[in-house]
Amino acid sequence: MNNSVFQGDIDPEIAALLGTNAKPKAEESVPDFTHLFGREEGVEPGEADEPDLTSEGFPPLTKRLEEIPHTTLQDPEYYKTALSGEGNIAQRVHTILQKYLHASDPKDRSVFRQQFIPAFWEFLVNVARRSPGKLSGPKKYLLRFGILHPAFLNPAAVTLLSRVVVENELNQPVYYLDEWFRAIGTGVIRNSTTDEVRVAKSSHSMKLRQLLEKARGKQDGAKALLRAKDEERIRLEKTLVERVSLIAEHHPVTGLPEINSCYNEGQKRVFSDVYEIMKTLLKSDQALSLLIRDYNQAAEDVKTIKTKIEEDGGAVEVDVRALDTEFETVKQMAKMTIGRQGNHFPILTKEYFHCHPNDVGFRENVISMLAWVESIDPGAFCRMYKNRLNRIVPYVVLVPSYGETGFCWEPFDRFNRATSRGRIAIPMYPRSMQIAILSAVADLRWQVAKEKASYYWMEEGITGNYYQWFQKMRGKGDLKESFIQDYIFWMTKESEGTQKLDKELRGVFWRHIPFAQPIKEKLKTRNYVYQELYQRDLNRAMSDGY
Repeated sequence: MNNSVFQGDIDPEIAALLGTNAKPKAEESVPDFTHLFGREEGVEPGEADEPDLTSEGFPPLTKRLEEIPHTTLQDPEYYKTALSGEGNIAQRVHTILQKYLHASDPKDRSVFRQQFIPAFWEFLVNVARRSPGKLSGPKKYLLRFGILHPAFLNPAAVTLLSRVVVENELNQPVYYLDEWFRAIGTGVIRNSTTDEVRVAKSSHSMKLRQLLEKARGKQDGAKALLRAKDEERIRLEKTLVERVSLIAEHHPVTGLPEINSCYNEGQKRVFSDVYEIMKTLLKSDQALSLLIRDYNQAAEDVKTIKTKIEEDGGAVEVDVRALDTEFETVKQMAKMTIGRQGNHFPILTKEYFHCHPNDVGFRENVISMLAWVESIDPGAFCRMYKNRLNRIVPYVVLVPSYGETGFCWEPFDRFNRATSRGRIAIPMYPRSMQIAILSAVADLRWQVAKEKASYYWMEEGITGNYYQWFQKMRGKGDLKESFIQDYIFWMTKESEGTQKLDKELRGVFWRHIPFAQPIKEKLKTRNYVYQELYQRDLNRAMSDGY
Protein backbone atom coordinates (compact mmCIF):
# COMPACT_ATOMS: atom_id res chain seq x y z
CA MET A 1 0.00 0.00 0.00
CA ASN A 2 1.28 3.47 -0.84
CA ASN A 3 2.65 5.62 1.97
CA SER A 4 0.29 8.41 0.90
CA VAL A 5 -2.46 6.45 2.62
CA PHE A 6 -1.20 7.68 5.99
CA GLN A 7 -0.85 11.43 5.52
CA GLY A 8 -3.46 12.57 8.01
CA ASP A 9 -5.87 13.85 5.33
CA ILE A 10 -9.30 12.38 4.74
CA ASP A 11 -9.48 10.09 1.75
CA PRO A 12 -10.76 12.06 -1.30
CA GLU A 13 -13.25 9.32 -2.15
CA ILE A 14 -14.58 9.33 1.41
CA ALA A 15 -14.77 13.12 1.45
CA ALA A 16 -16.59 13.19 -1.89
CA LEU A 17 -19.18 10.68 -0.82
CA LEU A 18 -19.79 12.11 2.63
CA GLY A 19 -20.14 15.58 1.15
CA THR A 20 -23.41 14.68 -0.54
CA ASN A 21 -26.77 14.78 1.20
CA ALA A 22 -28.51 12.76 -1.48
CA LYS A 23 -30.07 9.54 -0.31
CA PRO A 24 -30.86 6.60 -2.57
CA LYS A 25 -34.41 5.89 -3.56
CA ALA A 26 -35.81 2.84 -1.86
CA GLU A 27 -36.42 -0.01 -4.26
CA GLU A 28 -39.93 -1.34 -3.79
CA SER A 29 -38.99 -4.72 -5.25
CA VAL A 30 -36.75 -5.50 -2.26
CA PRO A 31 -38.76 -6.20 0.91
CA ASP A 32 -37.62 -4.93 4.30
CA PHE A 33 -37.24 -7.95 6.56
CA THR A 34 -36.37 -5.91 9.66
CA HIS A 35 -39.72 -6.34 11.39
CA LEU A 36 -40.17 -9.89 10.13
CA PHE A 37 -36.84 -11.29 11.21
CA GLY A 38 -35.55 -8.85 13.82
CA ARG A 39 -31.94 -7.94 14.38
CA GLU A 40 -29.22 -8.98 16.79
CA GLU A 41 -28.54 -6.21 19.27
CA GLY A 42 -25.20 -4.44 19.29
CA VAL A 43 -23.97 -5.67 15.89
CA GLU A 44 -23.00 -3.05 13.33
CA PRO A 45 -22.06 -3.59 9.69
CA GLY A 46 -18.51 -4.82 9.24
CA GLU A 47 -17.69 -4.58 12.94
CA ALA A 48 -18.06 -8.02 14.50
CA ASP A 49 -15.10 -9.97 13.16
CA GLU A 50 -12.04 -7.76 12.74
CA PRO A 51 -8.67 -9.57 12.92
CA ASP A 52 -6.79 -9.41 16.22
CA LEU A 53 -3.28 -8.60 15.02
CA THR A 54 -1.85 -9.35 18.47
CA SER A 55 -3.07 -12.97 18.47
CA GLU A 56 -0.27 -15.53 18.17
CA GLY A 57 -2.25 -18.74 17.77
CA PHE A 58 -5.55 -20.54 18.05
CA PRO A 59 -7.10 -20.92 21.52
CA PRO A 60 -6.80 -24.33 23.19
CA LEU A 61 -9.64 -26.71 22.39
CA THR A 62 -11.58 -27.38 25.59
CA LYS A 63 -14.21 -29.68 24.06
CA ARG A 64 -15.16 -31.13 20.68
CA LEU A 65 -18.72 -32.17 21.52
CA GLU A 66 -21.34 -31.33 24.12
CA GLU A 67 -21.86 -33.78 26.94
CA ILE A 68 -25.64 -33.33 26.87
CA PRO A 69 -27.22 -33.77 23.39
CA HIS A 70 -29.52 -31.14 21.90
CA THR A 71 -33.10 -32.18 21.28
CA THR A 72 -33.63 -30.68 17.80
CA LEU A 73 -33.08 -33.93 15.93
CA GLN A 74 -35.44 -35.79 18.27
CA ASP A 75 -38.31 -33.47 17.37
CA PRO A 76 -41.06 -35.59 15.69
CA GLU A 77 -42.12 -32.46 13.74
CA TYR A 78 -38.59 -31.81 12.43
CA TYR A 79 -39.34 -32.53 8.76
CA LYS A 80 -42.60 -30.60 8.79
CA THR A 81 -40.96 -27.59 10.47
CA ALA A 82 -38.03 -27.64 8.05
CA LEU A 83 -40.36 -27.42 5.04
CA SER A 84 -43.05 -25.17 6.49
CA GLY A 85 -43.53 -21.59 5.36
CA GLU A 86 -41.49 -21.90 2.16
CA GLY A 87 -44.33 -22.02 -0.36
CA ASN A 88 -44.78 -24.18 -3.45
CA ILE A 89 -41.11 -25.05 -3.80
CA ALA A 90 -41.25 -26.89 -0.45
CA GLN A 91 -44.16 -28.98 -1.74
CA ARG A 92 -42.19 -29.72 -4.91
CA VAL A 93 -39.16 -30.83 -2.89
CA HIS A 94 -41.38 -33.15 -0.83
CA THR A 95 -43.03 -34.65 -3.90
CA ILE A 96 -39.78 -35.34 -5.74
CA LEU A 97 -38.19 -36.74 -2.58
CA GLN A 98 -41.06 -39.20 -2.09
CA LYS A 99 -40.72 -40.39 -5.69
CA TYR A 100 -36.97 -40.77 -5.25
CA LEU A 101 -37.31 -42.78 -2.04
CA HIS A 102 -40.01 -45.11 -3.38
CA ALA A 103 -38.59 -45.66 -6.87
CA SER A 104 -37.66 -49.30 -7.43
CA ASP A 105 -36.18 -48.90 -10.90
CA PRO A 106 -32.55 -47.59 -10.70
CA LYS A 107 -33.10 -45.47 -13.84
CA ASP A 108 -36.18 -43.80 -12.35
CA ARG A 109 -34.34 -43.27 -9.10
CA SER A 110 -31.50 -41.60 -10.99
CA VAL A 111 -33.93 -39.29 -12.80
CA PHE A 112 -35.66 -38.25 -9.55
CA ARG A 113 -32.27 -37.73 -7.93
CA GLN A 114 -31.27 -35.30 -10.66
CA GLN A 115 -34.61 -33.48 -10.35
CA PHE A 116 -34.27 -33.23 -6.59
CA ILE A 117 -30.89 -31.47 -6.56
CA PRO A 118 -31.90 -28.18 -8.30
CA ALA A 119 -35.29 -28.17 -6.54
CA PHE A 120 -33.62 -28.47 -3.15
CA TRP A 121 -31.19 -25.59 -3.86
CA GLU A 122 -34.14 -23.44 -4.98
CA PHE A 123 -35.91 -24.29 -1.73
CA LEU A 124 -32.81 -23.70 0.40
CA VAL A 125 -32.35 -20.11 -0.79
CA ASN A 126 -35.67 -19.27 0.90
CA VAL A 127 -34.33 -20.66 4.17
CA ALA A 128 -31.09 -18.70 3.72
CA ARG A 129 -33.07 -15.48 3.38
CA ARG A 130 -34.45 -16.07 6.87
CA SER A 131 -31.01 -16.55 8.45
CA PRO A 132 -30.59 -12.89 9.60
CA GLY A 133 -33.51 -13.52 11.95
CA LYS A 134 -34.13 -16.31 14.44
CA LEU A 135 -34.26 -19.64 12.64
CA SER A 136 -36.10 -22.61 14.07
CA GLY A 137 -33.90 -25.55 15.07
CA PRO A 138 -34.80 -27.70 12.02
CA LYS A 139 -34.18 -24.86 9.55
CA LYS A 140 -30.85 -24.05 11.22
CA TYR A 141 -29.75 -27.70 11.08
CA LEU A 142 -30.92 -27.86 7.47
CA LEU A 143 -28.66 -24.94 6.49
CA ARG A 144 -25.82 -25.91 8.78
CA PHE A 145 -25.57 -29.66 8.23
CA GLY A 146 -27.84 -30.43 5.27
CA ILE A 147 -30.20 -32.48 7.48
CA LEU A 148 -33.64 -32.54 5.84
CA HIS A 149 -34.98 -35.43 7.94
CA PRO A 150 -33.30 -37.20 10.91
CA ALA A 151 -34.77 -40.51 9.68
CA PHE A 152 -32.34 -40.39 6.75
CA LEU A 153 -29.48 -40.94 9.26
CA ASN A 154 -28.61 -43.90 11.45
CA PRO A 155 -28.97 -43.52 15.27
CA ALA A 156 -25.22 -43.11 15.82
CA ALA A 157 -25.05 -40.20 13.36
CA VAL A 158 -28.10 -38.55 14.97
CA THR A 159 -26.48 -38.84 18.39
CA LEU A 160 -23.21 -37.39 17.05
CA LEU A 161 -24.90 -34.43 15.34
CA SER A 162 -27.01 -33.78 18.43
CA ARG A 163 -23.82 -33.17 20.43
CA VAL A 164 -22.29 -30.54 18.13
CA VAL A 165 -21.30 -27.32 19.93
CA VAL A 166 -23.84 -24.81 18.63
CA GLU A 167 -22.25 -21.48 19.54
CA ASN A 168 -18.85 -20.14 18.47
CA GLU A 169 -17.34 -20.46 21.94
CA LEU A 170 -13.76 -20.20 20.62
CA ASN A 171 -14.53 -16.87 18.91
CA GLN A 172 -12.74 -17.80 15.69
CA PRO A 173 -13.76 -16.76 12.13
CA VAL A 174 -15.09 -20.24 11.30
CA TYR A 175 -18.70 -20.13 10.12
CA TYR A 176 -21.51 -22.58 9.58
CA LEU A 177 -23.77 -21.55 6.68
CA ASP A 178 -26.58 -20.14 8.83
CA GLU A 179 -24.05 -17.93 10.65
CA TRP A 180 -22.37 -16.94 7.39
CA PHE A 181 -25.63 -15.88 5.72
CA ARG A 182 -26.63 -13.93 8.83
CA ALA A 183 -23.32 -12.02 8.75
CA ILE A 184 -23.66 -11.32 5.02
CA GLY A 185 -27.31 -10.27 5.18
CA THR A 186 -26.76 -7.82 8.04
CA GLY A 187 -23.61 -6.31 6.54
CA VAL A 188 -21.23 -7.62 9.22
CA ILE A 189 -19.25 -9.28 6.41
CA ARG A 190 -19.35 -8.12 2.80
CA ASN A 191 -20.27 -10.42 -0.07
CA SER A 192 -17.69 -12.80 -1.46
CA THR A 193 -16.15 -11.51 -4.66
CA THR A 194 -17.59 -12.90 -7.87
CA ASP A 195 -17.04 -12.02 -11.50
CA GLU A 196 -20.51 -13.18 -12.50
CA VAL A 197 -22.88 -11.15 -10.33
CA ARG A 198 -22.54 -7.71 -8.81
CA VAL A 199 -24.74 -6.94 -5.84
CA ALA A 200 -26.39 -3.52 -5.72
CA LYS A 201 -23.79 -2.04 -8.01
CA SER A 202 -25.21 1.46 -7.73
CA SER A 203 -26.38 1.10 -4.13
CA HIS A 204 -25.43 4.08 -1.99
CA SER A 205 -25.37 1.94 1.17
CA MET A 206 -23.10 -0.61 -0.51
CA LYS A 207 -20.67 2.15 -1.49
CA LEU A 208 -20.67 3.36 2.08
CA ARG A 209 -19.87 -0.11 3.35
CA GLN A 210 -17.08 -0.47 0.82
CA LEU A 211 -15.64 2.83 1.99
CA LEU A 212 -16.00 1.65 5.57
CA GLU A 213 -13.91 -1.42 4.74
CA LYS A 214 -11.33 0.80 3.06
CA ALA A 215 -11.18 3.19 6.04
CA ARG A 216 -10.91 0.27 8.45
CA GLY A 217 -8.02 -1.10 6.41
CA LYS A 218 -6.19 2.21 6.84
CA GLN A 219 -6.98 2.24 10.53
CA ASP A 220 -5.72 -1.30 11.04
CA GLY A 221 -2.60 -0.56 9.00
CA ALA A 222 -1.89 2.57 11.04
CA LYS A 223 -2.40 0.60 14.25
CA ALA A 224 0.09 -2.07 13.11
CA LEU A 225 2.68 0.61 12.29
CA LEU A 226 2.05 2.30 15.62
CA ARG A 227 2.62 -0.95 17.48
CA ALA A 228 5.84 -1.64 15.60
CA LYS A 229 7.19 1.88 16.22
CA ASP A 230 6.25 1.72 19.89
CA GLU A 231 8.06 -1.62 20.26
CA GLU A 232 11.10 -0.08 18.56
CA ARG A 233 11.09 2.81 21.04
CA ILE A 234 10.78 0.44 24.01
CA ARG A 235 13.80 -1.53 22.76
CA LEU A 236 15.82 1.67 22.35
CA GLU A 237 14.89 2.90 25.83
CA LYS A 238 15.88 -0.44 27.33
CA THR A 239 19.23 -0.30 25.53
CA LEU A 240 19.72 3.31 26.73
CA VAL A 241 19.12 2.31 30.36
CA GLU A 242 21.63 -0.53 30.02
CA ARG A 243 24.26 1.81 28.54
CA VAL A 244 23.74 4.49 31.19
CA SER A 245 24.02 1.88 33.92
CA LEU A 246 27.44 0.94 32.50
CA ILE A 247 28.52 4.58 32.72
CA ALA A 248 27.44 4.72 36.37
CA GLU A 249 29.58 1.72 37.38
CA HIS A 250 32.75 2.80 39.22
CA HIS A 251 35.42 1.18 41.31
CA PRO A 252 37.16 2.92 44.21
CA VAL A 253 40.51 4.64 43.54
CA THR A 254 43.41 2.70 44.94
CA GLY A 255 44.27 4.13 48.34
CA LEU A 256 41.15 6.37 48.32
CA PRO A 257 38.19 4.06 48.94
CA GLU A 258 35.75 6.97 49.31
CA ILE A 259 36.57 8.27 45.81
CA ASN A 260 35.28 6.60 42.61
CA SER A 261 37.61 6.03 39.71
CA CYS A 262 37.47 7.91 36.38
CA TYR A 263 35.66 6.62 33.34
CA ASN A 264 37.56 3.82 31.63
CA GLU A 265 37.96 3.56 27.85
CA GLY A 266 34.96 1.27 27.53
CA GLN A 267 32.74 3.71 29.43
CA LYS A 268 33.95 6.62 27.31
CA ARG A 269 32.90 4.74 24.19
CA VAL A 270 29.46 4.26 25.71
CA PHE A 271 28.98 8.06 25.73
CA SER A 272 29.00 8.00 21.95
CA ASP A 273 26.53 5.10 21.93
CA VAL A 274 24.21 6.97 24.30
CA TYR A 275 24.30 10.04 22.07
CA GLU A 276 23.36 7.99 18.97
CA ILE A 277 20.61 6.17 20.83
CA MET A 278 19.12 9.47 22.02
CA LYS A 279 19.20 10.86 18.47
CA THR A 280 17.42 7.73 17.23
CA LEU A 281 14.89 8.01 20.08
CA LEU A 282 14.04 11.57 19.07
CA LYS A 283 13.48 10.48 15.46
CA SER A 284 11.40 7.53 16.62
CA ASP A 285 9.29 9.79 18.82
CA GLN A 286 8.66 12.19 15.93
CA ALA A 287 7.61 9.27 13.71
CA LEU A 288 5.36 7.97 16.49
CA SER A 289 3.69 11.38 16.76
CA LEU A 290 2.91 11.38 13.01
CA LEU A 291 1.58 7.82 13.17
CA ILE A 292 -0.72 8.73 16.07
CA ARG A 293 -2.06 11.61 13.98
CA ASP A 294 -2.63 9.28 11.03
CA TYR A 295 -4.35 6.70 13.21
CA ASN A 296 -6.65 9.32 14.73
CA GLN A 297 -7.56 10.57 11.26
CA ALA A 298 -8.30 7.01 10.09
CA ALA A 299 -10.39 6.40 13.22
CA GLU A 300 -12.30 9.63 12.55
CA ASP A 301 -12.97 8.49 8.96
CA VAL A 302 -14.38 5.20 10.27
CA LYS A 303 -16.56 7.02 12.79
CA THR A 304 -17.84 9.44 10.14
CA ILE A 305 -18.80 6.70 7.70
CA LYS A 306 -20.48 4.64 10.43
CA THR A 307 -22.52 7.69 11.36
CA LYS A 308 -23.52 8.12 7.72
CA ILE A 309 -24.56 4.46 7.51
CA GLU A 310 -26.68 4.92 10.65
CA GLU A 311 -28.35 7.98 9.12
CA ASP A 312 -29.19 5.99 5.99
CA GLY A 313 -30.66 3.17 8.04
CA GLY A 314 -27.89 0.77 7.01
CA ALA A 315 -27.40 -0.55 10.52
CA VAL A 316 -30.75 -2.33 10.56
CA GLU A 317 -31.22 -3.21 6.92
CA VAL A 318 -31.23 -6.82 5.82
CA ASP A 319 -29.79 -6.91 2.30
CA VAL A 320 -31.78 -9.65 0.57
CA ARG A 321 -29.97 -9.14 -2.71
CA ALA A 322 -26.65 -9.67 -0.94
CA LEU A 323 -28.02 -12.91 0.54
CA ASP A 324 -29.23 -14.16 -2.84
CA THR A 325 -25.88 -13.41 -4.45
CA GLU A 326 -23.95 -15.02 -1.62
CA PHE A 327 -26.18 -18.08 -1.84
CA GLU A 328 -25.23 -18.50 -5.50
CA THR A 329 -21.59 -18.16 -4.46
CA VAL A 330 -21.99 -20.85 -1.79
CA LYS A 331 -23.59 -23.16 -4.38
CA GLN A 332 -20.49 -22.67 -6.49
CA MET A 333 -18.28 -23.33 -3.46
CA ALA A 334 -20.11 -26.61 -2.84
CA LYS A 335 -19.59 -27.69 -6.45
CA MET A 336 -15.89 -26.82 -6.28
CA THR A 337 -15.33 -28.81 -3.08
CA ILE A 338 -16.99 -31.85 -4.70
CA GLY A 339 -15.61 -31.67 -8.23
CA ARG A 340 -17.33 -32.84 -11.41
CA GLN A 341 -17.17 -36.54 -10.64
CA GLY A 342 -18.12 -36.32 -6.96
CA ASN A 343 -21.37 -36.82 -5.07
CA HIS A 344 -23.54 -33.72 -5.49
CA PHE A 345 -26.52 -34.98 -3.50
CA PRO A 346 -27.31 -31.94 -1.29
CA ILE A 347 -28.75 -33.56 1.86
CA LEU A 348 -27.13 -35.68 4.54
CA THR A 349 -28.05 -39.37 4.48
CA LYS A 350 -26.68 -42.56 6.04
CA GLU A 351 -26.01 -43.82 2.54
CA TYR A 352 -23.15 -41.33 2.14
CA PHE A 353 -22.23 -40.29 5.68
CA HIS A 354 -19.36 -42.47 6.92
CA CYS A 355 -17.07 -39.97 8.69
CA HIS A 356 -15.30 -40.60 11.97
CA PRO A 357 -16.39 -38.00 14.59
CA ASN A 358 -12.99 -36.26 14.41
CA ASP A 359 -13.12 -36.14 10.61
CA VAL A 360 -16.45 -34.34 10.30
CA GLY A 361 -16.10 -30.64 9.50
CA PHE A 362 -17.44 -29.41 12.82
CA ARG A 363 -16.06 -26.02 13.84
CA GLU A 364 -13.96 -27.45 16.68
CA ASN A 365 -12.41 -30.14 14.44
CA VAL A 366 -11.53 -27.57 11.79
CA ILE A 367 -9.95 -25.20 14.32
CA SER A 368 -7.95 -28.09 15.77
CA MET A 369 -6.68 -28.99 12.29
CA LEU A 370 -5.83 -25.37 11.48
CA ALA A 371 -3.81 -25.19 14.71
CA TRP A 372 -1.95 -28.34 13.62
CA VAL A 373 -1.18 -26.73 10.24
CA GLU A 374 0.17 -23.63 11.97
CA SER A 375 2.32 -25.71 14.31
CA ILE A 376 4.19 -27.02 11.24
CA ASP A 377 3.89 -24.03 8.90
CA PRO A 378 3.89 -20.97 11.24
CA GLY A 379 3.63 -18.58 8.30
CA ALA A 380 0.49 -20.16 6.86
CA PHE A 381 -1.78 -17.29 7.93
CA CYS A 382 0.74 -14.46 7.97
CA ARG A 383 1.01 -11.49 5.61
CA MET A 384 3.72 -8.85 5.46
CA TYR A 385 2.61 -5.23 5.64
CA LYS A 386 4.94 -2.24 6.03
CA ASN A 387 7.80 -4.59 7.03
CA ARG A 388 5.66 -6.13 9.76
CA LEU A 389 4.37 -9.68 9.69
CA ASN A 390 0.70 -9.86 10.72
CA ARG A 391 -1.12 -13.07 11.59
CA ILE A 392 -4.54 -12.91 9.90
CA VAL A 393 -6.68 -16.05 10.06
CA PRO A 394 -9.01 -16.25 7.02
CA TYR A 395 -12.75 -16.61 7.12
CA VAL A 396 -13.55 -20.32 6.98
CA VAL A 397 -16.92 -21.26 5.44
CA LEU A 398 -18.05 -24.78 6.37
CA VAL A 399 -19.99 -26.13 3.40
CA PRO A 400 -22.24 -29.18 4.10
CA SER A 401 -21.08 -31.17 1.08
CA TYR A 402 -19.51 -34.57 0.38
CA GLY A 403 -16.49 -32.78 -1.09
CA GLU A 404 -12.88 -33.87 -0.95
CA THR A 405 -11.11 -30.55 -1.52
CA GLY A 406 -10.94 -27.26 0.34
CA PHE A 407 -9.94 -24.14 -1.56
CA CYS A 408 -9.34 -20.40 -1.26
CA TRP A 409 -12.11 -18.18 -2.65
CA GLU A 410 -10.34 -14.87 -1.93
CA PRO A 411 -6.80 -14.23 -0.60
CA PHE A 412 -7.95 -10.94 1.00
CA ASP A 413 -10.51 -8.15 0.63
CA ARG A 414 -9.98 -6.07 -2.50
CA PHE A 415 -10.77 -2.91 -0.47
CA ASN A 416 -8.31 -3.73 2.31
CA ARG A 417 -5.24 -5.64 1.20
CA ALA A 418 -3.39 -4.80 4.39
CA THR A 419 -5.26 -6.48 7.23
CA SER A 420 -8.45 -8.05 5.82
CA ARG A 421 -9.19 -11.75 6.09
CA GLY A 422 -9.08 -14.09 3.12
CA ARG A 423 -11.80 -16.70 2.57
CA ILE A 424 -11.48 -20.46 2.36
CA ALA A 425 -14.21 -23.08 1.94
CA ILE A 426 -14.05 -26.47 3.67
CA PRO A 427 -16.35 -29.44 2.90
CA MET A 428 -17.93 -30.86 6.05
CA TYR A 429 -18.05 -34.52 5.00
CA PRO A 430 -14.75 -35.37 3.28
CA ARG A 431 -12.93 -38.69 3.32
CA SER A 432 -9.92 -36.88 4.81
CA MET A 433 -10.36 -33.65 6.78
CA GLN A 434 -6.59 -33.24 6.85
CA ILE A 435 -6.28 -33.25 3.04
CA ALA A 436 -9.31 -30.96 2.61
CA ILE A 437 -7.85 -28.35 4.96
CA LEU A 438 -4.29 -28.65 3.64
CA SER A 439 -5.52 -28.10 0.08
CA ALA A 440 -7.37 -24.95 1.21
CA VAL A 441 -4.35 -23.58 3.08
CA ALA A 442 -2.07 -24.35 0.13
CA ASP A 443 -4.46 -22.53 -2.20
CA LEU A 444 -4.55 -19.57 0.20
CA ARG A 445 -0.75 -19.47 0.39
CA TRP A 446 -0.43 -19.59 -3.40
CA GLN A 447 -2.98 -16.85 -4.05
CA VAL A 448 -1.62 -14.50 -1.37
CA ALA A 449 1.93 -14.90 -2.71
CA LYS A 450 0.78 -14.41 -6.30
CA GLU A 451 -1.18 -11.26 -5.48
CA LYS A 452 1.73 -9.90 -3.47
CA ALA A 453 4.19 -10.47 -6.31
CA SER A 454 1.72 -9.03 -8.88
CA TYR A 455 3.29 -8.88 -12.35
CA TYR A 456 6.41 -10.62 -11.06
CA TRP A 457 4.68 -13.71 -9.71
CA MET A 458 6.62 -15.94 -12.13
CA GLU A 459 9.91 -14.51 -10.87
CA GLU A 460 9.61 -13.78 -7.15
CA GLY A 461 8.75 -15.59 -3.94
CA ILE A 462 7.31 -19.06 -3.66
CA THR A 463 5.21 -18.71 -6.84
CA GLY A 464 8.18 -17.56 -8.92
CA ASN A 465 10.57 -20.21 -7.64
CA TYR A 466 7.94 -22.94 -8.00
CA TYR A 467 7.06 -21.81 -11.52
CA GLN A 468 10.72 -21.84 -12.59
CA TRP A 469 11.24 -25.32 -11.10
CA PHE A 470 8.02 -26.53 -12.78
CA GLN A 471 9.20 -25.26 -16.16
CA LYS A 472 12.65 -26.73 -15.68
CA MET A 473 11.16 -30.15 -14.87
CA ARG A 474 8.72 -29.83 -17.79
CA GLY A 475 5.81 -30.38 -15.45
CA LYS A 476 2.40 -31.14 -16.90
CA GLY A 477 -1.08 -30.20 -15.76
CA ASP A 478 -2.26 -27.22 -13.73
CA LEU A 479 0.53 -25.30 -12.01
CA LYS A 480 -1.43 -24.42 -8.87
CA GLU A 481 -2.83 -27.94 -8.49
CA SER A 482 0.72 -29.28 -8.69
CA PHE A 483 1.79 -26.83 -5.97
CA ILE A 484 -1.10 -27.89 -3.74
CA GLN A 485 -0.15 -31.56 -4.01
CA ASP A 486 3.48 -30.76 -3.24
CA TYR A 487 2.42 -28.64 -0.25
CA ILE A 488 0.44 -31.60 1.08
CA PHE A 489 3.55 -33.80 0.74
CA TRP A 490 5.59 -31.08 2.45
CA MET A 491 3.24 -30.95 5.44
CA THR A 492 2.47 -34.65 5.83
CA LYS A 493 5.67 -36.40 4.69
CA GLU A 494 8.63 -34.06 4.60
CA SER A 495 7.78 -32.64 8.03
CA GLU A 496 8.21 -36.20 9.36
CA GLY A 497 11.52 -36.74 7.54
CA THR A 498 10.11 -38.80 4.65
CA GLN A 499 11.58 -37.45 1.43
CA LYS A 500 8.89 -37.08 -1.24
CA LEU A 501 9.88 -33.89 -3.08
CA ASP A 502 12.55 -33.26 -5.67
CA LYS A 503 15.80 -32.06 -4.09
CA GLU A 504 15.66 -28.61 -5.68
CA LEU A 505 11.99 -28.18 -4.82
CA ARG A 506 12.67 -29.21 -1.22
CA GLY A 507 15.13 -26.32 -1.03
CA VAL A 508 12.51 -23.92 -2.40
CA PHE A 509 9.93 -25.00 0.19
CA TRP A 510 12.51 -24.95 3.01
CA ARG A 511 13.32 -21.33 2.17
CA HIS A 512 9.88 -19.93 1.34
CA ILE A 513 7.54 -22.14 3.42
CA PRO A 514 9.81 -22.89 6.37
CA PHE A 515 8.90 -25.40 9.05
CA ALA A 516 8.60 -24.29 12.67
CA GLN A 517 12.03 -24.18 14.32
CA PRO A 518 11.46 -27.27 16.54
CA ILE A 519 10.69 -29.31 13.41
CA LYS A 520 13.84 -28.02 11.71
CA GLU A 521 15.85 -28.98 14.79
CA LYS A 522 14.35 -32.47 14.68
CA LEU A 523 14.88 -32.95 10.94
CA LYS A 524 18.55 -31.93 10.94
CA THR A 525 19.32 -35.02 13.02
CA ARG A 526 17.36 -37.34 10.72
CA ASN A 527 19.20 -37.07 7.44
CA TYR A 528 22.09 -35.31 5.75
CA VAL A 529 19.63 -33.73 3.28
CA TYR A 530 17.90 -31.75 6.03
CA GLN A 531 21.17 -31.10 7.85
CA GLU A 532 22.49 -29.38 4.72
CA LEU A 533 19.35 -27.22 4.44
CA TYR A 534 19.63 -26.31 8.12
CA GLN A 535 23.24 -25.26 7.61
CA ARG A 536 22.17 -23.01 4.74
CA ASP A 537 19.83 -21.25 7.17
CA LEU A 538 22.75 -20.60 9.49
CA ASN A 539 24.91 -19.32 6.65
CA ARG A 540 22.20 -16.95 5.44
CA ALA A 541 21.61 -15.68 8.97
CA MET A 542 25.33 -14.94 9.41
CA SER A 543 25.42 -13.03 6.12
CA ASP A 544 22.11 -11.22 6.85
CA GLY A 545 20.84 -12.49 3.53
CA TYR A 546 17.94 -14.58 4.78
